[in-house]
Amino acid sequence: MLWKNIKKTVKQTDIPLLIITLALSVFGVIMVCSATYSSTSESLLSRDARVMILALCLGVAAALVISLIDYDIILKLWPLVAGGCFLIMVSLFFFGVSPDGRSDAISWLKIGSLYFQPSEIVKIGFIITFAYHLSKVKNNISDFKNVLFLGIHALIPIFLVIRTGDMGSALIFILMFVGMMFAAGLNWLYFPAGLLVVAAASPVIWLKVFDDIQRNRILALFNPEEYSTEIYQQTQALKAMQNGGFSGMGLFEGKLSHSDLLPEKENDMIFSVVCEETGFIGAIILIALFIVLALRIIHVGKRSRNFAAEMMCYGVAFMIITQAIINIGMCTRLLPVIGITLPFISAGGSSTVCLYLAMGLVLSVYRSSSGLGYEDDYRYARIAREY
Repeated sequence: MLWKNIKKTVKQTDIPLLIITLALSVFGVIMVCSATYSSTSESLLSRDARVMILALCLGVAAALVISLIDYDIILKLWPLVAGGCFLIMVSLFFFGVSPDGRSDAISWLKIGSLYFQPSEIVKIGFIITFAYHLSKVKNNISDFKNVLFLGIHALIPIFLVIRTGDMGSALIFILMFVGMMFAAGLNWLYFPAGLLVVAAASPVIWLKVFDDIQRNRILALFNPEEYSTEIYQQTQALKAMQNGGFSGMGLFEGKLSHSDLLPEKENDMIFSVVCEETGFIGAIILIALFIVLALRIIHVGKRSRNFAAEMMCYGVAFMIITQAIINIGMCTRLLPVIGITLPFISAGGSSTVCLYLAMGLVLSVYRSSSGLGYEDDYRYARIAREY
């Protein structure tokens, strides 16, 4: 009986999805080990690497537990999810601490000797609650009243995150909101209208929302000579990437990756470490893995049995792919530095655990639809979503 249950559980688990995420995480641990390696240290594993390994173990365990819970139950708990996310964000105004070099931001909670970034788990909460909201208005999503309330739904976490000084996470929330609205079938005319509103509000955003550091980082992209201090991190990242060439300098052999000349090399600039040590080949393989992962998550959503599950999967896919694009854009000096990590690769315990919570949601959707015949469930799911 036990063996049959194990076989059934394995059969209902999206093994390709797990393999891709684990491959990314293992590669991430190796890159963090390399980025934080010191010849004077007695251990190959730095504190960042040990935290990442612990977070990986906890994350995988949490993902497997969540996968055993029917996602319908999770969606029905949306009031608790929304309330919990709101409270944890509000707690930052009382107990939040600042990251290094950003005394104006209060985006972290200190728990003992560890730091936790609440916006990471709020992203997961937003995906759950917004997917549920979309499912309730799916037949009339383009009605102005529904669009207005969906916009208010998204503005609440965006506003709270901006108030804590975490503009990078706020951008991810905005992109997830736009992506999920598009996937839900919102009338396309709303998107250019939204761009016009943003354009009209851009002077206010530039002067009142952005601080001096954020404005200077944007200006540095267009005038690097004048803003050499603000662009220094990205300039060094580009040099590291150029050092890697086609095949890289080899693991633990990167010149800038093993010096103090590349700031935040284990976090924001981890992609430059990948390029320096594994070269163009390693970078392309990594990007390909992110694309395959996103497509796999979307595929799971499309073969699910209801609209909310599909939207949840789209939300997870948009979260991962937008973070990857922005992080790579930062390293290549195409985008300003806004503190976005590379999913599964950058150091960070809270980020790793929360990513696997998202994977747990996707695995739950897969498990709930895996009882159907694989050849027939896509057709069944499409019919089911009509009712």
